[in-house]
Amino acid sequence: MNRETNSSYPYEPEFSFKQIVKGWLRDLKYVYSFKKQLGIAVLAGVLLGAALAWKWPVTYTARLTFVVDDSKSAGGGGLAALAGQFGFNLDGIGGGSGVLAGDNVQELLRSKRLIKATLLTPYDTNGRLSLADKYSEVYKLDKKWLKYSPDNKRIYFPVGGQKFSRLQDSLLQEINKRVVEDEFAIAKVDKKLGFFEVNTVMRDERLAQLFCERMIKQATDFYITTKTSRLRNNVRRLQTRADSIGRILNKKTYSASAANQQLLDLNPAYVSANANVEVQERDKMVLSTIFSETVQNLEVSKTMLAQETPTVQVVDEPELPLKKNRLKYPVAMVAGALIGLFLMAAYKLLMK
Repeated sequence: MNRETNSSYPYEPEFSFKQIVKGWLRDLKYVYSFKKQLGIAVLAGVLLGAALAWKWPVTYTARLTFVVDDSKSAGGGGLAALAGQFGFNLDGIGGGSGVLAGDNVQELLRSKRLIKATLLTPYDTNGRLSLADKYSEVYKLDKKWLKYSPDNKRIYFPVGGQKFSRLQDSLLQEINKRVVEDEFAIAKVDKKLGFFEVNTVMRDERLAQLFCERMIKQATDFYITTKTSRLRNNVRRLQTRADSIGRILNKKTYSASAANQQLLDLNPAYVSANANVEVQERDKMVLSTIFSETVQNLEVSKTMLAQETPTVQVVDEPELPLKKNRLKYPVAMVAGALIGLFLMAAYKLLMK
């Protein structure tokens, strides 16, 4: 018996790119035969695209650029600059471990603590409306969450509030999540430079501007406070000590002067009077030495504090009017026409 005739392997036709092209052409001719249906689908897509562009919410982009000047977080200095020319990043070498050193700033500005503090800043001049209140109003969250309110009243967030109800915290967390995921972005313009760019995209122009500016203000204050807290506490302690010793030294100076004046009026036979003057002078000298050392240490600490205090310099601020983002009618109509044509063609081919 012939082994080839009893083979169990199925027959596989030879692959041909020409046959594939011919199949595509046949499908195109078949779809083109439904010109009327295709035209209706294209017209429907155009109308839907125009309606979508009309209903699409307008957003505003607030852009802010800032630079961090921190000599103590300069990493490897010249070595890092030289390595950067060859594509190596040495920002984490040599002490560049500050709060805003390297890429830490990107995580810091996304923290819930800073975003929450920014949302609780005033929106208007009288301070009755916070950024969180305006955000809830613009995005219709106040009406959406009205059903959860036990007294059927709108949820408000007082400016600078600390303690909130469970319902207020829940809504604030949703706002925080929406901002971080969709409306707030920070990026480093160049890895070799210390410039950062912050973009805030929101449906209210003033809200986008205020949130962008105050977010940087919150981050700057937090950064400087964290960076210099130890040195500030040390300066505060030395200043308190110097003031205390200075007051005691002044009292000792007056006491020594009074003792010398009494010595002039007393009989030289009294030895105790001379001893009292010597004790007063000795105490004054000791206190003077301690006061001098304390003041010297205080000035050194103030110098170190000035050197350690970084500078966050805003380069470009968001100015009104902000960039307006909207879905353009031509783009929406062309996209709608293409989608309608594709869907109708796919439907006809599937039903073939």
